[in-house]
Amino acid sequence: MNESNRIIKDNFLYPRHRYYGQITPENLVFNANLQEFCQKVTYISCLETSGKLSPDEAYQQIKQVWKQLKKSKKELGITANIKDV
Repeated sequence: MNESNRIIKDNFLYPRHRYYGQITPENLVFNANLQEFCQKVTYISCLETSGKLSPDEAYQQIKQVWKQLKKSKKELGITANIKDV
């Protein structure tokens, strides 16, 4: 696979969107983490919908990536309110 095809594939599989909030290093890192969280939840949901994961497995995996996102928020010192689930 040549470089341009790899970039096209990566952009398709891992889309990134522009950040419109207050630009700080912490906010940019958290935004990237949030987009990664969304992407993982999408994959997990698709796997559960197609029968590749049980609902309980999907729930546990989403719960795990949620904990990772909360940990990231705490470590970065982000103070915006995110409701705990």
